Amino acid sequence: MKKLVFASILLISFYSFSQKKTVQAQATTASITIDGKLDETTWENVPIATNFIMFEPDNGKPIPETKKTEIKVIYDNDAIYIGATMYDDEPGKILKEISQRDNFGTADLFGVFVNGFNDGQQNFEFFVSAADVQGDCIMTDAIGEDYSWDAVWLSKAKITNEGWIVEIKIPYAALRFSGEKKQIWGINFFREIKRERKKYTWTLIDTKIGTFTQQNGDLTGIENIKPPTRLFFMPYASYYLNASDGQKTYGTMKGGMDIKYGINDAFTLDAILIPDFGQTKYDDQILNLSPFEQQFNENRAFFTEGTDLFNKGNMFYSRRIGGKPTIEPDLNDNEKLIENIQNVNLINALKVSGRTKHGLGIGVLNAVTEKTFATIKDTITNETRRVIVEPLTNYNVLVLDQRFRKNSSVTFINSNVTRNGHYRDANVTGLAWDLNTKANTYSLFGNAKFSHINTEEDKNGTYTTLGFAETSGKYRYSIGSDFVSKDFDPNDLGINFYTNYYNFYGNANYRILNPTKLFNSFRINWNMYSEFNKESGKVQDNNINVNVNLSTVKNNYFGIGITVYPLESNDYYEPRANNRYVIIPRKFESWASISTNYNKKFAIDLNPSIAILDEPGRLSYAFDIGPRYRFNDKLLLTYLFSFFRKNNDKGYIDSVDADNNENTPKTITFANRNVITYSNTLGGKYALNSTMTINLAIRQYWSYAENKDILQLQHNGTLTPYPEYTKNKNSSFYSWNADLSYSWWFAPGSQISVLYRNSADNFERIIDKQFKDNVTGLLNNEALKHVFSVSVKYFIDYNAVKNKLRRRA
Repeated sequence: MKKLVFASILLISFYSFSQKKTVQAQATTASITIDGKLDETTWENVPIATNFIMFEPDNGKPIPETKKTEIKVIYDNDAIYIGATMYDDEPGKILKEISQRDNFGTADLFGVFVNGFNDGQQNFEFFVSAADVQGDCIMTDAIGEDYSWDAVWLSKAKITNEGWIVEIKIPYAALRFSGEKKQIWGINFFREIKRERKKYTWTLIDTKIGTFTQQNGDLTGIENIKPPTRLFFMPYASYYLNASDGQKTYGTMKGGMDIKYGINDAFTLDAILIPDFGQTKYDDQILNLSPFEQQFNENRAFFTEGTDLFNKGNMFYSRRIGGKPTIEPDLNDNEKLIENIQNVNLINALKVSGRTKHGLGIGVLNAVTEKTFATIKDTITNETRRVIVEPLTNYNVLVLDQRFRKNSSVTFINSNVTRNGHYRDANVTGLAWDLNTKANTYSLFGNAKFSHINTEEDKNGTYTTLGFAETSGKYRYSIGSDFVSKDFDPNDLGINFYTNYYNFYGNANYRILNPTKLFNSFRINWNMYSEFNKESGKVQDNNINVNVNLSTVKNNYFGIGITVYPLESNDYYEPRANNRYVIIPRKFESWASISTNYNKKFAIDLNPSIAILDEPGRLSYAFDIGPRYRFNDKLLLTYLFSFFRKNNDKGYIDSVDADNNENTPKTITFANRNVITYSNTLGGKYALNSTMTINLAIRQYWSYAENKDILQLQHNGTLTPYPEYTKNKNSSFYSWNADLSYSWWFAPGSQISVLYRNSADNFERIIDKQFKDNVTGLLNNEALKHVFSVSVKYFIDYNAVKNKLRRRA
C-alpha cells in the first residue's frame, strides 16, 4: 500500500512538472521605480509564478521550500517588469562576486527568457546577479547562448534577510513581438544557487530532449501594446596617444556613430559610420610553423553581436574584413618593403537581420574597405614607389534561414567579395539543413557548398557533408561523411584549410541525466575518424578516440582522453607543393584535465598532455597550470603558465632550385627540429561597483624552433639527409602584450573606457635561450609601442527623446 501511495505521488508530481505552465501579466499605469524593493502597491495581488524545478544537476527535482522562488510580471505601454523574490534560509552565504557585464563570476543568478513570438525559435535572455551585474544574450538551439548581443534595460538586485530580490524593466524596444491585440509570449525564469552549483527553471527544461528554447511556459494577459519604433544612436569620440622609442609621440582624435533601426517587428538594421576598433582585445599571436594561417578570434563588437544567422554553414570568417592585405607586392632587385600594412581600414559596414513570425530568418551584411597602398624603397637610389596591396573591396553576405516545426531549418547562404579593378573576385554559395524529428530524438544534418574564384583562370570547387544523429536519451550516437574537392576555396570571406579529401566519422556516447552518489555529471565518448586523399586514395588521417568528462558532487571537474592513430598517414599540406606529401608515423596521444571548484577562493586548472610517435625519439608533451585566487567579491587574480615541447619534430623549412633550373621541380627541404614554447598570462579584475571595473591583461609568449638536421623530401613521402643545405632556418618569435583598462557604464548603454596598452614582438633566426634576456630585451626594444586611449560612447533612444520633448511641450 505504501509503495502504491508513493508511486501515485511520483506520478502526480511528474504530471504537474511536465505540463506547460502559464503565468498572467498584469497591466499598470502607475510609475515604477527600479530599486529592488517591490514596494509599490502595483506589485500587490499580481499572479505569482513559483514551484521551480531543477535544471542541473538533478533534472526534474523540485526546489526546496527553503529556496522558494516567486515571480511577478506587470506591464505598461512602454515595458515589461519582472519582480523576483528568491528566498534563502542562509542569506549570509549568498555568493555575490562583482564582475563585468555578461561575466557573472562566482555569484547567484536570476534570469528571464522571453520569446515574443512564442515560436520556440529563439529566446531573449536577461540575467541579473546577486552582485547587481547585468548580462544578456540571444539563445537558439543551433548556436547556443550568444552573449555578444547587448540590449538596454534596467535592473536592481538587493540582498535581504530572507534571500534576495531582483526588479527588472525591459523596454519593448529590447524585444521582438507581433502587433496583435492580444499577446501570448513564451517565457521561462531561471535561478542559479551558486554555492550549491544548482540551477532551477520555472518550467521544466527536460535534459533528455535535445532542445532548450521549445520548453518555455506561456505569458498571457498582455493586451493593446504596440511594437515601438526601435531607433538608437550611439555616437562615440576617442582620443589616442601613441608613443614608441625612436618615434615621435603623436595624438589622434576619432569620432563616429553606430545606428540601430528596427525596420519592423522582426528586422533590425545595424550600421557603423567611421568605425573605431582601437580598444579591441589584442590578438594572441604565435610562432606559426604550420602551412596554414593563424585563425584569430573576432573581438570587434559589430562583427560579434547578433551574428548567429551569418554563422550558418560555417562560411563566414569576419576577420577577413579589415584584415591583412591580400596582394603580395612584387619586389625588384635591391628593393625592400618599408611600410608593412597590418590591417586594411574599414570605411563602413551595415547588416540587416531578424526572423519573421513564420520562421524565416534573413541576414544581409555589407562592408567596404578602402584602397590600400604599401611603400617600396630602392636601396641603391633611395627612390620610393607606392603599390596597391588591397584595392577598394566590397564584402557581402546573404542568409535565408527557414525554420519549421520549431526545431528544423533549411538555410541558403551566399558570400561575395568584389575587388575594384582587375583583381581576384570570389563567390561562395551554400545550402545547409538541420532536420529533426518532432520529438527531438533524431537529426539529419548537412550542407552543400560551391565556390567560384574569378581570376585569370576561373576556379570552381565543392564541399558537401551529410550526417545523422540520435539526439536524446542517455545513449546517443552520430555518423557522417564529408567530400571536399581540390579547388574548393571560400577563403576570401571564410576560412578553410583542408581540401581534396573525403572522410567518414562516427561517435557514440553515454551520459548520466541525473546525479549519482559520486558524480553530478558523467559522459564517456567514443570517436572514430578516417580521411583519404580524393585523388590518390591514400590515408590522410585516421584515429580512434575515447574520452571521459565528469564533475563530482563537490563540483570539481575531471577529464581524460586517449587517441590512437593506428595507421601511417600522408600529409599533403606540410610540403607546400602540389601532389607532394610527407609520411606521418603512427601515433599515440593522451591528455588529462583538472579544474577545481571555482566557488572556493582558491582554484586551479591543470592540463597535461603527451604524444608519442612511432619513430625513435619523436614525441611531444605539454602542460598548462592556471591558479586563480578570489581575494574578495571585488578582486580576482588569475595566472596561466603554458609549456609545450616537440622533440625531433619534422617540418617544412624551404623549397630550393638545387640545379638553378626553373624547369625542374624544386627540392623541398625539411628540418629535424626541437620546438619549445613558453607562455605566461596574468589577468586581474577589481570591481569598484557593478558598473565600474579595472582590468589587467598581460601575456608574454616565446617560442623557438631549433633545427638539428636538414632533410630532403622524397617523392614517396620519406625524408632523407640533405647536408648540402646550409641556410639558417631556425625560428624564434617572442611577444609581449599588456592592457590596463578602466570601464564605467555611467548610464544604460553608455560607457567610458580608458586603456593603456604596451606591446612588442620580434622574430629572429638566432636563438638566444636565456629566457630573462628575451623578455627584458623585448621590453627595452625600440619596437615597444605605448598607446593611451579614452573612448566615450553614449546611447540615445529615439523614443526617450521623443517622450521628453512631448512632456516639455
